[in-house]
Amino acid sequence: MFEDATLGTGWQVWNADDERAVLAYRPDVFDGSTFPAPCLPTVYVSRGRLTRRPEGNRNLPPDAPWLVRLRLEPDVERAPDAYESRGDAIEGTERLTHRFSAGEIDYRSLYEVPRESYLDALDALLDG
Repeated sequence: MFEDATLGTGWQVWNADDERAVLAYRPDVFDGSTFPAPCLPTVYVSRGRLTRRPEGNRNLPPDAPWLVRLRLEPDVERAPDAYESRGDAIEGTERLTHRFSAGEIDYRSLYEVPRESYLDALDALLDG
């Protein structure tokens, strides 16, 4: 699914098949000592419903969109981007990972409870 994709700096494909993909940002530093492992920024790409998490996409209609979700922690996620085709979703994922790596995603606004010291450290990790 992502064989020829050009991802943003620090992103790697963890798992991918024809139906879904999981990408991770800098798993080398989100190891529990430098950065908390549950905070590993992750992108999920799959067909689904805008109102459901990636795990709950059973019995989809044939025209279900491809969704690209950025998750910063188990309960902190950006609203998904929807695409009509897998190819468009891959291109959208490339753009999203580049924007994230460049520090262009406002992930601070996704947090209901600010974690300033962690977010400052994440800012320093990004290219932007």
